[in-house]
Amino acid sequence: MQSFLESNITYLKGVGPKKAEILKKELGIVIFDDLLNYFPFRYVDKSRIYKVTDVVSDNTYFQLVGKVSGLEKVGDKRTRYITATFTDDSGSIGLIWFRGLQWVLNRFVPGRKYIIFGKPSVFKNQFNFVHPEIEDYDVESFKLSGQRLEGIYSSTEKLKNSGLGARGISKLIKELLSQCTNRLYETLPEYILAKYKLLDREQSLINIHFPSNSTIITKASERLKFEELLLIQLQILGQKNSLNRKIIGQTFEVVGSTFNDFYEKHLPFTLTDAQKRVIKEIRADMRSGYQMNRLLQGDVGSGKTLVALMCMLLAMDNGFQSCIMAPTEILATQHFNSINSMLQGMDIRVELLTGSTKKKKRTVIHQSLIDGSLHLLIGTHAVIEDTVKFNNLGFVVIDEQHRFGVAQRAKLWRKNKVPPHVLVMTATPIPRTLAMTVYGNLDISVIDELPPGRKPVSTSHLFEKSRLRVLGFMREQIKLGRQIYVVYPLIRESEKVDLKNLMDGYANMLHDFPMPEYQVSVLHGRMKPEDKDFEMQRFVEGKTDIMVSTTVIEVGVDVPNASVMIIENSERFGLSQLHQLRGRVGRGADQSYCILMSGYKLSNEGRKRLEIMVDTTDGFKIAEADLQLRGPGDLQGTQQSGVLDLKIASLVHDTNLITKTRNLGEEILQNDPTLSSPQNMLLKKQLEQIKKGKQNWGRIS
Repeated sequence: MQSFLESNITYLKGVGPKKAEILKKELGIVIFDDLLNYFPFRYVDKSRIYKVTDVVSDNTYFQLVGKVSGLEKVGDKRTRYITATFTDDSGSIGLIWFRGLQWVLNRFVPGRKYIIFGKPSVFKNQFNFVHPEIEDYDVESFKLSGQRLEGIYSSTEKLKNSGLGARGISKLIKELLSQCTNRLYETLPEYILAKYKLLDREQSLINIHFPSNSTIITKASERLKFEELLLIQLQILGQKNSLNRKIIGQTFEVVGSTFNDFYEKHLPFTLTDAQKRVIKEIRADMRSGYQMNRLLQGDVGSGKTLVALMCMLLAMDNGFQSCIMAPTEILATQHFNSINSMLQGMDIRVELLTGSTKKKKRTVIHQSLIDGSLHLLIGTHAVIEDTVKFNNLGFVVIDEQHRFGVAQRAKLWRKNKVPPHVLVMTATPIPRTLAMTVYGNLDISVIDELPPGRKPVSTSHLFEKSRLRVLGFMREQIKLGRQIYVVYPLIRESEKVDLKNLMDGYANMLHDFPMPEYQVSVLHGRMKPEDKDFEMQRFVEGKTDIMVSTTVIEVGVDVPNASVMIIENSERFGLSQLHQLRGRVGRGADQSYCILMSGYKLSNEGRKRLEIMVDTTDGFKIAEADLQLRGPGDLQGTQQSGVLDLKIASLVHDTNLITKTRNLGEEILQNDPTLSSPQNMLLKKQLEQIKKGKQNWGRIS
């Protein structure tokens, strides 16, 4: 079986070298098995025949039977196209072709009936069919073909130009399936098929591509999704189990004077119950004798840094150094400043190492890491350079892990003979089912409450007509001694336009808030690092009232005095980004405000996003809504090992199946950790196939 399905796609009838190259480039289809696992994204029912008079919308597909007449070339040589008239007993409608003109002219026989299929479009104020599908009409064969459900496959312009549109791909799959008789062996054990009442593999693959009815599509789809998700869960759980089995970690037994002194005399605020629970979970891991790999999830401002610091103090009490790696210099500096301020008066040495650290300072840091006099190192990717060596690294915190490559994280992981405990922090709340899959090889802790005294940020959505009211509100807030962020989108594709919008906005602010009464700063990605730092520092010190900025402040410095966030063109931001931006205010005791400014023309999705932001400040609810609206987005990339390269299942819509396969995966591995029993041999074989050629990065997530 395997040797056949691993055959290069070039050798399939109807492909050849040229088409094979395009299939590889456009869809990543290299072997027969890739094509077999390229599934339709929807189906159209071709059992129903419509009349011309039924064509009243361009939002749906229609299938008509009738005659074609009046073929005519229109336009000059460069802009030539063909028009024709399609007629049935209810009326006539236009047909148009812009390519394949000679084929069209030769295709039709006068007086013969044809089936046309397609979605109408409006051309010259009339409904027409542009490039409709065409086949000869034979009343008997049409009746025999029954429901005629047809899968529609995603294609690209390059593929279509090579005859590999949806129908061309379908034709190739049909050819492949005709050669697969007795070659599509089962991949799931019999006991799983029986327990969950799943279709066998052969029937599933045939019916996902060429279904006889809509019920069988559901059954075939469920079987294929089940297999895909189960194999993912087994990979992730297997990684996690092997981590727990094989990797001996440092044992932190002592809760000593450093931790206790900090807890009794230096805590900036009383710990929430959620923080206490998370510290207990981390402590249990640290004294287990195995390396900890734990994800700490918490909303913006929930106090993750404080939890991480207290765990670093535990490491110190046990004679170990700690390190925090953050994705940007701004964020690393923020961690450094906030940890330093919390440790004031304690005999603990903390240093910051980034790309802009001077050579002299760098040498001092390197030396003090080696001799052990430096307890906590905070930095960017600079901390993973080969020149950075620790005396005894015991605890590592990786902030916003998805911003680092896996190999980068591995370097930090290898900085000690006995691997350090690893705490991964993310400020992007992830719905539980998704987190179980995306970060399934990590244990998960959640801080799901905010520190006491924090007031939820008051959020409103306003249009341009309210601009004067917003300016008046800003003046009131500045009078009260507060500071304000005004954020503009900066999206790569239209960077020049966006930069102009930002600078125009900055000019307007200078006009509406003139010096010397007011001070206005500007911050964007094209500025030199030292200029950015200068402007940010002025804002931190309260020397400027208004910071006009792009999203560079999305993960930025905490300014407790900043109480107003105005987001311009807010409809252009994703939900999680809006939530991150809003989290920049509300850090102090004062009531804070977030104002979402938008144009009047809003898409349904854009309107929905802004409504959700106004309705809730709960990051987990927002993440749930974001998932529903947008899909998992770059969260799939957080694993970065290719594990979540899903072909048919959806992390958004198949949450029940995710939970079901997760539970089954845990049950299987509990009873048979190495999948050695005869009943699990098929699963083992599948996993070995998947692992071929892939480096197992799961151990260092």
